[in-house]
Amino acid sequence: MLVTGVARQLGGRLVRRIQCDPEVDRVIGVDVVAPGHQLGGADFVQADIRQPAIAKVLAEHGVDTVVHMDVTGTPLGSGGGRTSVKETNVIGTMQLLGACQKSPTVKRLVVKSSTSVYGSAPRDPAVFTETTPPKSLPSGGFAKDAVEVEGYVRGFARRRPDVAVCVLRFANILGPSADSPLAEYFSLPVLPTVLGYDPRLQFVHEDDVIDVLRIASGEPRRSTLNSGTFNVAGEGVLLLSQCSRRLGRPTVPVLLPAVRWVGSALRTVGVTDFSPEQIRLLTHGRVVSTVQMRETLGFEPKYTTAETFADFARSRGPGLLPPDTLARAVDRVAGLPFASFPGGAPAGAAAPTPTPSNAE
Repeated sequence: MLVTGVARQLGGRLVRRIQCDPEVDRVIGVDVVAPGHQLGGADFVQADIRQPAIAKVLAEHGVDTVVHMDVTGTPLGSGGGRTSVKETNVIGTMQLLGACQKSPTVKRLVVKSSTSVYGSAPRDPAVFTETTPPKSLPSGGFAKDAVEVEGYVRGFARRRPDVAVCVLRFANILGPSADSPLAEYFSLPVLPTVLGYDPRLQFVHEDDVIDVLRIASGEPRRSTLNSGTFNVAGEGVLLLSQCSRRLGRPTVPVLLPAVRWVGSALRTVGVTDFSPEQIRLLTHGRVVSTVQMRETLGFEPKYTTAETFADFARSRGPGLLPPDTLARAVDRVAGLPFASFPGGAPAGAAAPTPTPSNAE
Protein backbone atom coordinates (compact mmCIF):
# COMPACT_ATOMS: atom_id res chain seq x y z
CA MET A 1 0.00 0.00 0.00
CA LEU A 2 1.21 3.49 -0.86
CA VAL A 3 0.07 6.60 1.07
CA THR A 4 0.76 10.15 -0.13
CA GLY A 5 1.04 13.22 2.09
CA VAL A 6 2.68 11.42 5.02
CA ALA A 7 4.62 14.50 6.18
CA ARG A 8 1.36 15.86 7.57
CA GLN A 9 0.05 14.65 10.90
CA LEU A 10 -3.04 13.02 9.39
CA GLY A 11 -1.06 11.09 6.78
CA GLY A 12 1.48 9.97 9.37
CA ARG A 13 -1.26 8.74 11.70
CA LEU A 14 -2.88 6.76 8.89
CA VAL A 15 0.41 5.06 8.03
CA ARG A 16 0.98 4.04 11.65
CA ARG A 17 -2.59 2.79 11.96
CA ILE A 18 -2.60 0.76 8.75
CA GLN A 19 0.52 -1.11 9.83
CA CYS A 20 -1.54 -2.66 12.63
CA ASP A 21 -3.80 -4.33 10.05
CA PRO A 22 -2.67 -7.95 9.56
CA GLU A 23 -3.97 -7.86 5.97
CA VAL A 24 -1.42 -5.18 5.02
CA ASP A 25 2.02 -6.58 4.17
CA ARG A 26 3.90 -3.35 3.53
CA VAL A 27 3.29 0.39 3.60
CA ILE A 28 5.12 2.97 1.49
CA GLY A 29 4.88 6.61 2.61
CA VAL A 30 5.49 9.33 0.03
CA ASP A 31 5.96 13.07 0.42
CA VAL A 32 8.06 15.88 -0.96
CA VAL A 33 9.74 16.42 2.44
CA ALA A 34 10.76 14.00 5.17
CA PRO A 35 8.15 13.83 7.96
CA GLY A 36 8.98 15.22 11.37
CA HIS A 37 7.14 12.33 13.04
CA GLN A 38 7.62 8.58 13.14
CA LEU A 39 6.09 6.34 10.48
CA GLY A 40 6.60 3.12 12.40
CA GLY A 41 7.86 0.32 10.21
CA ALA A 42 6.74 1.95 6.97
CA ASP A 43 9.19 2.72 4.18
CA PHE A 44 9.49 6.40 3.36
CA VAL A 45 10.22 7.56 -0.18
CA GLN A 46 10.94 11.25 -0.67
CA ALA A 47 9.25 12.06 -3.95
CA ASP A 48 7.17 14.85 -5.47
CA ILE A 49 3.87 13.52 -6.81
CA ARG A 50 3.85 16.44 -9.25
CA GLN A 51 6.74 14.77 -11.09
CA PRO A 52 6.56 11.68 -13.36
CA ALA A 53 9.00 9.91 -11.03
CA ILE A 54 6.04 8.79 -8.91
CA ALA A 55 5.36 6.13 -11.57
CA LYS A 56 8.74 4.54 -10.79
CA VAL A 57 7.81 4.31 -7.12
CA LEU A 58 4.61 2.40 -7.93
CA ALA A 59 6.47 0.07 -10.31
CA GLU A 60 9.45 -0.62 -8.06
CA HIS A 61 7.31 -1.55 -5.07
CA GLY A 62 4.50 -3.35 -6.89
CA VAL A 63 1.85 -1.23 -5.15
CA ASP A 64 -1.68 -2.65 -5.21
CA THR A 65 -3.48 0.05 -3.14
CA VAL A 66 -2.99 3.82 -3.28
CA VAL A 67 -4.40 6.16 -0.61
CA HIS A 68 -4.14 9.74 -1.86
CA MET A 69 -4.01 11.98 1.23
CA ASP A 70 -2.10 14.87 -0.35
CA VAL A 71 -5.23 16.90 -1.17
CA THR A 72 -5.37 19.77 1.28
CA GLY A 73 -6.17 23.44 1.75
CA THR A 74 -3.05 24.55 3.62
CA PRO A 75 0.65 24.60 2.67
CA LEU A 76 3.01 22.18 4.38
CA GLY A 77 4.87 23.96 7.17
CA SER A 78 5.98 27.50 6.45
CA GLY A 79 7.00 26.85 2.87
CA GLY A 80 4.93 27.54 -0.22
CA GLY A 81 1.63 29.29 -0.57
CA ARG A 82 -1.63 29.00 -2.44
CA THR A 83 0.14 28.33 -5.77
CA SER A 84 2.14 25.46 -4.29
CA VAL A 85 -0.97 23.98 -2.67
CA LYS A 86 -2.93 24.11 -5.93
CA GLU A 87 -0.09 22.50 -7.89
CA THR A 88 0.12 19.65 -5.40
CA ASN A 89 -3.63 19.16 -5.31
CA VAL A 90 -4.33 19.33 -9.03
CA ILE A 91 -1.09 18.61 -10.93
CA GLY A 92 0.03 16.14 -8.27
CA THR A 93 -3.24 14.24 -8.57
CA MET A 94 -2.96 14.20 -12.37
CA GLN A 95 0.54 12.73 -12.22
CA LEU A 96 -0.43 10.19 -9.56
CA LEU A 97 -3.48 9.02 -11.53
CA GLY A 98 -1.40 8.80 -14.68
CA ALA A 99 1.06 6.57 -12.83
CA CYS A 100 -1.78 4.43 -11.45
CA GLN A 101 -3.28 4.07 -14.91
CA LYS A 102 -0.03 2.63 -16.27
CA SER A 103 0.54 0.34 -13.29
CA PRO A 104 -0.81 -3.20 -13.77
CA THR A 105 -0.53 -3.93 -10.04
CA VAL A 106 -2.79 -1.13 -8.74
CA LYS A 107 -6.20 -2.54 -7.85
CA ARG A 108 -7.56 0.02 -5.41
CA LEU A 109 -7.52 3.83 -5.14
CA VAL A 110 -8.79 5.86 -2.17
CA VAL A 111 -8.93 9.66 -2.49
CA LYS A 112 -9.37 12.17 0.34
CA SER A 113 -11.78 14.82 -0.89
CA SER A 114 -14.06 17.39 0.74
CA THR A 115 -17.73 18.30 1.02
CA SER A 116 -16.61 21.73 -0.21
CA VAL A 117 -17.23 20.38 -3.74
CA TYR A 118 -20.92 21.18 -3.15
CA GLY A 119 -20.13 24.84 -2.66
CA SER A 120 -22.19 27.17 -0.46
CA ALA A 121 -24.99 29.19 -2.00
CA PRO A 122 -28.12 30.93 -0.71
CA ARG A 123 -30.51 28.53 -2.50
CA ASP A 124 -28.72 25.31 -1.59
CA PRO A 125 -30.81 22.37 -0.40
CA ALA A 126 -31.02 21.82 3.34
CA VAL A 127 -29.01 18.59 3.00
CA PHE A 128 -26.68 17.48 0.20
CA THR A 129 -26.51 13.84 -0.86
CA GLU A 130 -23.65 12.40 -2.89
CA THR A 131 -25.68 12.83 -6.10
CA THR A 132 -26.94 16.38 -5.43
CA PRO A 133 -25.50 18.80 -8.02
CA PRO A 134 -24.23 22.09 -6.56
CA LYS A 135 -26.26 25.23 -7.24
CA SER A 136 -23.03 27.09 -7.87
CA LEU A 137 -19.65 25.45 -8.44
CA PRO A 138 -16.80 26.74 -6.27
CA SER A 139 -14.95 29.50 -8.09
CA GLY A 140 -11.58 29.23 -6.37
CA GLY A 141 -9.47 28.06 -3.47
CA PHE A 142 -9.31 24.53 -2.10
CA ALA A 143 -12.97 23.90 -2.98
CA LYS A 144 -12.24 24.37 -6.68
CA ASP A 145 -9.16 22.14 -6.34
CA ALA A 146 -11.35 19.40 -4.87
CA VAL A 147 -13.80 19.68 -7.77
CA GLU A 148 -10.97 19.33 -10.29
CA VAL A 149 -9.42 16.43 -8.38
CA GLU A 150 -12.70 14.53 -8.38
CA GLY A 151 -13.10 15.18 -12.11
CA TYR A 152 -9.72 13.59 -12.80
CA VAL A 153 -10.59 10.66 -10.52
CA ARG A 154 -13.82 10.01 -12.43
CA GLY A 155 -11.85 10.02 -15.67
CA PHE A 156 -9.38 7.54 -14.21
CA ALA A 157 -12.23 5.26 -13.09
CA ARG A 158 -13.60 5.18 -16.64
CA ARG A 159 -10.21 4.33 -18.10
CA ARG A 160 -9.42 1.68 -15.48
CA PRO A 161 -12.73 -0.03 -14.60
CA ASP A 162 -10.74 -2.89 -13.05
CA VAL A 163 -9.56 -0.57 -10.25
CA ALA A 164 -11.86 -0.08 -7.25
CA VAL A 165 -12.11 3.67 -6.62
CA CYS A 166 -13.37 5.21 -3.38
CA VAL A 167 -13.74 8.97 -2.89
CA LEU A 168 -14.32 10.21 0.65
CA ARG A 169 -15.83 13.67 0.92
CA PHE A 170 -14.95 14.83 4.42
CA ALA A 171 -16.77 17.60 6.24
CA ASN A 172 -14.53 20.15 7.98
CA ILE A 173 -11.90 18.10 9.83
CA LEU A 174 -11.25 19.18 13.40
CA GLY A 175 -9.36 17.81 16.39
CA PRO A 176 -6.37 18.61 18.60
CA SER A 177 -3.92 18.49 15.68
CA ALA A 178 -6.26 19.76 12.94
CA ASP A 179 -4.52 21.60 10.11
CA SER A 180 -7.10 23.37 7.96
CA PRO A 181 -8.23 26.91 7.07
CA LEU A 182 -11.32 26.53 9.28
CA ALA A 183 -9.21 25.39 12.25
CA GLU A 184 -7.07 28.50 11.76
CA TYR A 185 -10.20 30.65 11.62
CA PHE A 186 -11.53 29.22 14.89
CA SER A 187 -8.13 29.87 16.48
CA LEU A 188 -8.41 33.63 15.95
CA PRO A 189 -8.97 35.60 19.19
CA VAL A 190 -12.01 37.30 17.64
CA LEU A 191 -14.07 35.71 14.87
CA PRO A 192 -15.22 37.92 11.98
CA THR A 193 -18.69 36.86 10.84
CA VAL A 194 -21.13 38.00 8.17
CA LEU A 195 -23.79 40.33 9.50
CA GLY A 196 -27.24 38.73 9.50
CA TYR A 197 -26.10 35.13 8.90
CA ASP A 198 -25.65 32.20 11.28
CA PRO A 199 -24.67 29.21 9.11
CA ARG A 200 -25.05 25.53 9.93
CA LEU A 201 -21.74 23.65 10.04
CA GLN A 202 -20.72 19.99 10.21
CA PHE A 203 -17.45 18.56 11.49
CA VAL A 204 -15.67 15.22 11.45
CA HIS A 205 -13.08 14.25 14.06
CA GLU A 206 -9.57 13.45 12.88
CA ASP A 207 -9.76 10.08 14.68
CA ASP A 208 -12.84 9.17 12.63
CA VAL A 209 -11.01 10.26 9.48
CA ILE A 210 -8.32 7.67 10.17
CA ASP A 211 -10.88 4.96 10.92
CA VAL A 212 -12.91 5.46 7.76
CA LEU A 213 -9.77 5.64 5.60
CA ARG A 214 -8.68 2.30 7.05
CA ILE A 215 -12.04 0.78 6.10
CA ALA A 216 -12.01 2.30 2.62
CA SER A 217 -8.48 1.05 1.91
CA GLY A 218 -9.40 -2.57 2.71
CA GLU A 219 -8.39 -5.46 0.53
CA PRO A 220 -9.30 -5.20 -3.17
CA ARG A 221 -11.48 -8.31 -2.82
CA ARG A 222 -13.83 -6.20 -0.67
CA SER A 223 -13.99 -3.48 -3.29
CA THR A 224 -17.66 -4.06 -4.12
CA LEU A 225 -18.52 -2.82 -0.62
CA ASN A 226 -15.99 0.01 -0.42
CA SER A 227 -16.26 1.68 -3.82
CA GLY A 228 -18.04 4.88 -4.75
CA THR A 229 -18.32 8.38 -3.33
CA PHE A 230 -19.24 8.91 0.31
CA ASN A 231 -19.94 11.94 2.48
CA VAL A 232 -18.21 11.64 5.86
CA ALA A 233 -19.35 13.78 8.80
CA GLY A 234 -20.27 13.51 12.45
CA GLU A 235 -23.94 13.39 13.36
CA GLY A 236 -25.72 16.70 13.94
CA VAL A 237 -24.91 20.32 13.13
CA LEU A 238 -23.73 23.42 15.00
CA LEU A 239 -24.49 27.04 14.26
CA LEU A 240 -21.52 29.37 13.94
CA SER A 241 -22.84 31.35 16.92
CA GLN A 242 -22.81 28.15 19.00
CA CYS A 243 -19.21 27.48 17.96
CA SER A 244 -18.07 30.93 19.03
CA ARG A 245 -19.79 30.60 22.40
CA ARG A 246 -18.22 27.21 23.08
CA LEU A 247 -14.81 28.58 22.20
CA GLY A 248 -15.27 31.66 24.38
CA ARG A 249 -14.34 33.82 21.39
CA PRO A 250 -16.45 36.89 20.63
CA THR A 251 -17.62 37.56 17.10
CA VAL A 252 -17.46 40.76 15.10
CA PRO A 253 -20.38 40.83 12.65
CA VAL A 254 -19.55 42.94 9.60
CA LEU A 255 -21.15 43.58 6.22
CA LEU A 256 -20.25 41.13 3.49
CA PRO A 257 -17.98 43.53 1.51
CA ALA A 258 -16.09 44.28 4.72
CA VAL A 259 -15.67 40.54 5.40
CA ARG A 260 -13.90 40.21 2.06
CA TRP A 261 -11.62 43.11 3.01
CA VAL A 262 -10.89 41.49 6.39
CA GLY A 263 -10.10 38.22 4.67
CA SER A 264 -7.70 39.93 2.29
CA ALA A 265 -5.98 41.65 5.22
CA LEU A 266 -5.63 38.37 7.12
CA ARG A 267 -4.13 36.62 4.10
CA THR A 268 -1.66 39.48 3.67
CA VAL A 269 -0.28 39.05 7.18
CA GLY A 270 -0.36 35.26 6.90
CA VAL A 271 -2.81 34.74 9.76
CA THR A 272 -5.29 32.47 7.96
CA ASP A 273 -6.58 31.46 4.55
CA PHE A 274 -9.82 33.44 4.55
CA SER A 275 -10.70 32.59 0.95
CA PRO A 276 -13.92 33.59 -0.86
CA GLU A 277 -15.13 29.99 -0.62
CA GLN A 278 -14.62 29.99 3.14
CA ILE A 279 -16.54 33.26 3.36
CA ARG A 280 -19.42 31.58 1.50
CA LEU A 281 -19.30 28.68 3.95
CA LEU A 282 -19.44 31.10 6.88
CA THR A 283 -22.35 32.85 5.20
CA HIS A 284 -24.59 30.04 3.94
CA GLY A 285 -23.21 26.95 5.68
CA ARG A 286 -23.38 23.39 4.37
CA VAL A 287 -24.95 20.14 5.61
CA VAL A 288 -24.56 16.72 3.97
CA SER A 289 -26.30 13.38 4.29
CA THR A 290 -24.24 10.49 5.68
CA VAL A 291 -26.72 7.68 4.97
CA GLN A 292 -24.45 6.04 2.39
CA MET A 293 -21.48 6.24 4.77
CA ARG A 294 -23.41 4.20 7.31
CA GLU A 295 -25.42 1.84 5.12
CA THR A 296 -23.00 1.12 2.25
CA LEU A 297 -19.55 1.78 3.67
CA GLY A 298 -20.58 0.47 7.09
CA PHE A 299 -18.90 3.24 9.07
CA GLU A 300 -20.30 4.86 12.21
CA PRO A 301 -18.27 7.84 13.52
CA LYS A 302 -17.33 7.77 17.19
CA TYR A 303 -17.73 11.55 17.49
CA THR A 304 -20.75 13.69 16.72
CA THR A 305 -20.29 17.17 15.25
CA ALA A 306 -20.73 18.68 18.74
CA GLU A 307 -18.28 16.23 20.35
CA THR A 308 -15.74 16.88 17.61
CA PHE A 309 -15.93 20.61 18.17
CA ALA A 310 -15.71 20.18 21.95
CA ASP A 311 -12.46 18.21 21.60
CA PHE A 312 -11.08 20.85 19.24
CA ALA A 313 -12.09 23.66 21.63
CA ARG A 314 -10.32 21.95 24.57
CA SER A 315 -7.11 21.74 22.54
CA ARG A 316 -7.20 25.47 21.75
CA GLY A 317 -7.48 26.59 25.37
CA PRO A 318 -9.68 29.38 26.78
CA GLY A 319 -10.77 32.26 24.61
CA LEU A 320 -10.90 35.92 25.49
CA LEU A 321 -14.14 35.39 27.42
CA PRO A 322 -15.25 32.42 29.55
CA PRO A 323 -17.81 30.45 27.50
CA ASP A 324 -20.46 30.71 30.26
CA THR A 325 -20.08 34.50 30.45
CA LEU A 326 -20.24 34.86 26.67
CA ALA A 327 -23.29 32.59 26.51
CA ARG A 328 -25.15 34.65 29.13
CA ALA A 329 -24.35 37.87 27.28
CA VAL A 330 -25.58 36.47 23.97
CA ASP A 331 -28.71 35.09 25.63
CA ARG A 332 -29.50 38.53 27.06
CA VAL A 333 -29.17 40.08 23.60
CA ALA A 334 -31.22 37.27 22.06
CA GLY A 335 -33.96 37.96 24.60
CA LEU A 336 -34.53 41.47 23.26
CA PRO A 337 -37.52 41.97 20.92
CA PHE A 338 -36.46 41.06 17.38
CA ALA A 339 -38.60 43.89 16.06
CA SER A 340 -36.08 46.40 17.39
CA PHE A 341 -33.44 45.11 15.01
CA PRO A 342 -33.66 45.71 11.28
CA GLY A 343 -34.07 42.41 9.47
CA GLY A 344 -34.92 40.30 12.53
CA ALA A 345 -32.54 38.72 15.05
CA PRO A 346 -29.25 40.51 15.68
CA ALA A 347 -26.12 38.93 14.27
CA GLY A 348 -24.45 36.69 16.82
CA ALA A 349 -27.71 36.00 18.66
CA ALA A 350 -28.68 32.39 19.17
CA ALA A 351 -30.93 31.43 16.30
CA PRO A 352 -33.47 28.62 16.41
CA THR A 353 -32.18 25.32 15.10
CA PRO A 354 -33.07 25.16 11.41
CA THR A 355 -35.21 22.34 10.07
CA PRO A 356 -34.47 20.55 6.79
CA SER A 357 -36.90 22.88 5.04
CA ASN A 358 -34.80 25.94 5.98
CA ALA A 359 -32.42 25.69 3.05
CA GLU A 360 -29.85 28.43 3.44
